[in-house]
Amino acid sequence: MERNIGDVERVVRVVAGLGLLSLVFVGPQTLWGLIGIMPILTGLSGWCPPYSLLGINTCRVKPESKPE
Repeated sequence: MERNIGDVERVVRVVAGLGLLSLVFVGPQTLWGLIGIMPILTGLSGWCPPYSLLGINTCRVKPESKPE
C-alpha cells in the first residue's frame, strides 16, 4: 500500500474521526458515531482505498533525483 493521503488531510481525518467517535459517548450517544473509525484508520495509515480505485493522490510526491 502506497501512501495516497497528504499530511494535512491525515490530520483532518483523524480529528474528524475522533469527533464522530465522541458521539458514541457524549451528545446523542448514538452508535452512528462508530463510523468515525474509518477516517481515523485511513488518517493513521495514510492510505485510502477509494482514492486508490479512483487514482487520487493528495500526497506530495518528492521529485526523484536522476543519477548522472
